[in-house]
Amino acid sequence: MNTFKRLKAFFWPYKGNFLISIFTLLLVTGVTVVYPLVLKVTIDDVIGAGRYELVPWIAIGFLLLMGLKAVASFFHQYYGDLFGIRAVYELRNALYQKLERLPFRFYDNAKTGDLMSRLTADVEAFRFFLSFGFAQFINFILMVTFGLGIMLWLSPSLAIVTLLALPFLSVVVYRFDQKVHPAFKSIRRSFADLTTKVQENISGMNTVKAMAREDFEIDKFHRRNQQYKQTNIETGNIWGTYMPLMELIGSICVVVLLAYGGWMVIEGNLLLGELVAFFSLVWYIIGPLMFLGFIINTFSQSKAAGERLLEVLDEPEDIQNEAGAVTQDRLRGHVTFRNVSHRYPGTEEWALQGIDLDAPPGKVIGLIGSTGAGKTSLTQLISRFYEATSGELLIDGRPIKEYDLHSLRKNIGVVFQESFLFSSTIRDNIAYGNPNISMEEIQQAARRAQAHDFIMGFPEQYDTMLGERGLGLSGGQKQRLAIARALVINPSILILDDATSAVDMETEHKIQAAFREVMKGRTTFIIAHRISSVKQADEILVLDQGRVVERGTHDELLQNEGLYRRIFDIQFKDRQAVHTT
Repeated sequence: MNTFKRLKAFFWPYKGNFLISIFTLLLVTGVTVVYPLVLKVTIDDVIGAGRYELVPWIAIGFLLLMGLKAVASFFHQYYGDLFGIRAVYELRNALYQKLERLPFRFYDNAKTGDLMSRLTADVEAFRFFLSFGFAQFINFILMVTFGLGIMLWLSPSLAIVTLLALPFLSVVVYRFDQKVHPAFKSIRRSFADLTTKVQENISGMNTVKAMAREDFEIDKFHRRNQQYKQTNIETGNIWGTYMPLMELIGSICVVVLLAYGGWMVIEGNLLLGELVAFFSLVWYIIGPLMFLGFIINTFSQSKAAGERLLEVLDEPEDIQNEAGAVTQDRLRGHVTFRNVSHRYPGTEEWALQGIDLDAPPGKVIGLIGSTGAGKTSLTQLISRFYEATSGELLIDGRPIKEYDLHSLRKNIGVVFQESFLFSSTIRDNIAYGNPNISMEEIQQAARRAQAHDFIMGFPEQYDTMLGERGLGLSGGQKQRLAIARALVINPSILILDDATSAVDMETEHKIQAAFREVMKGRTTFIIAHRISSVKQADEILVLDQGRVVERGTHDELLQNEGLYRRIFDIQFKDRQAVHTT
């Protein structure tokens, strides 16, 4: 129950709906247990006594009771559903807000399909228990309490003899719960794996087809599906083992009732109507006890789902505002690294070591080096996507941790190496970081990014709807839209993470020409593998294994005969060979 106690904050504010549901359930249960008493009176006090004139009145009373039960059942069901729906609305919002606040570190290892499963299937399982399972558990307690009370009032000895088997039934129910909860947890895990596999495969369908790996992926999905099937079969075996056993114990109770109760009627110690009432009441107790298996099933699923939801809610938010964080609408963009080193959580190797850098406003810093040299890691620290392990990182002379996170990132325009576009219009994608921007400013940003011409080539132009992840656009077109999106927020600091890698050399030249105007007054970091992308930078840092091994202008580095010169020779040797011939 600790899981539900920790999630109480989401459903207890709506306890009014829950209490109305339980109150009306109390009415439903009360009317239900009156039925056997109506049978007793009809058999013993009306038919047995020959008072047939009372039959119409009993029928009318019975109809009134049924009407009361129907009305109470409606309110019980309505407010029970309302309780669960409102609770999971808040829970789903909290989960989504948590996912939005979690740092890059979490998403480095998270699987999209698994997260989708938690926000949909797990939340729904929790809602079902709140709306239905919880009330059924209360109904079970009420039915057993009321039913047992009436049975003891009618005949204590018959009640005790009949219910001797109930302790055995309770043990079976307990054992069932111990086995079924881990089984449902396995089902949840297997379903998440299956969802993840489907999501990954659909996202990477182009690669699958390009590599002719359809059969391989089908086989891989088959194995995941087989695992999911197996966990369901194992759970079905548990269910199939314990449910018949519970039914058998319930049937034994009924046999004892008929044998001992029939003997008492023959001996004159019990009226026939009382035996009939007893028979109905026993099923009001045994039925809920057997149904308890279903309630435990629902509880186990919701508990397993709740544990998975808490895993997300409990995930630490490593990157967040510190007390007294400063909100600043406009930064000058003076970036300073002082002996900064960084190591990603869970790794032993240093991504960056001893980085010293001073980049005043308007300075263009080029970052070049082999894959894994630390170029992207360096710029990710500026946006506080990660916290530096040691050293000091300042913007405008103030430690970066002292800034409000939102205002800091609104001053930094980032174009990632892999450009992500939303399933919306081109206009909305460009204006994503500044929704209130005018159409004229959107077009100006698109022109600077060399995107305006191809946008105007679409029938709907800026109102063209894009497919998922920008489907329908070339890599270069997506990257140019991402560049335009970064420009519309008018950033003080501009980070271009290999932003022109997906465009041709001619387009790259045009974008760089436009950037020269855009970069004025802004601190700009250009990450690139092509020397042509950084050769105009004010200072170029050559990184290798997290360290700055060379620094200087393009001309200075060419004279050093170091790593930069070797990269230059590799990239331009074909051109040099053409000039030589």
